Amino acid sequence: MDIFLQQVANGLTLGSIYALVALGYTLVYGILGLINFAHGEVVMVGALASLAATKFLLAAGLPPPVVFVLAFLFAAVVCMTLGVVIERIAYRPLRNAPRLAPLITAIGVSIILQQLAMMIWGRSYHAMPQLLPETAYVLGGVQITAIQLIIVGVAALTMAALLVLVNRTRLGRAMRATAENPGIAALMGVDANRIIALAFLIGSALAALAGMLVASNYGIAHYNMGFMLGLKAFTAAVLGGIGNLAGAVVGGLLLGVIEALGAGYIGDLTGGVLGSQYQDVFAFFVLIGVLVLRPAGLLGEQVAERA
Repeated sequence: MDIFLQQVANGLTLGSIYALVALGYTLVYGILGLINFAHGEVVMVGALASLAATKFLLAAGLPPPVVFVLAFLFAAVVCMTLGVVIERIAYRPLRNAPRLAPLITAIGVSIILQQLAMMIWGRSYHAMPQLLPETAYVLGGVQITAIQLIIVGVAALTMAALLVLVNRTRLGRAMRATAENPGIAALMGVDANRIIALAFLIGSALAALAGMLVASNYGIAHYNMGFMLGLKAFTAAVLGGIGNLAGAVVGGLLLGVIEALGAGYIGDLTGGVLGSQYQDVFAFFVLIGVLVLRPAGLLGEQVAERA
């Protein structure tokens, strides 16, 4: 039972990060019906930008808590700028084009961002300086580190704030109106271009936060780290019901727990033939299973119409 609970705790930490990234996918999909496959690379840029800022600020002698906040703000500005530029240059001109065109463009943008990151930061893995406390606590036989608690807490507060923004504010009503029918929303005075740009802006800020948390949790960042993370977050969004914010949160947490339990028990289930390094396959089993059995996801309803 202790191993089970430990894996659940680890899975909730991982799932919190997936949920943050999945929210970026679902924000854009909910309004545009577009799957922004470059979103994982925005997370990668957030991780590397925060790493660069962290090293600079630590060298300047600032204390770690201040460095963490300032490094995140720097990464958020970089990612938000990047997100708005991507929307303006790569997606807006194709807004009325057939679905395939923006999908191919998204893949192209993803590859371009990877190559640019490789040119700027190189091919090597970069060690993220330790900013968060490494203290470990034992609760009911489960070891939980301070970093895990911070990741889950920060992610929960951020996701709650986003849900309040979308469901309880005037801006949120404008976003939902644009998602429902951009033409009618425009007749009611909603600037659809501004709302869509804001969706990219908010999603990119969440990507910056997720990238910095991932780099802090694993202690490394790499120009190729966004690819797999983006695919898993997309799987989480599909699992929860892409286009549904609450679904993205549920899907992210559930996928994280499934992956952690799979990594913990795959050795026992296969008699030692497979090890925890195969944990990535669970995300894709989940993706295939959801698409076959429930393409709308756990909380979604409109996937069949939008796809």
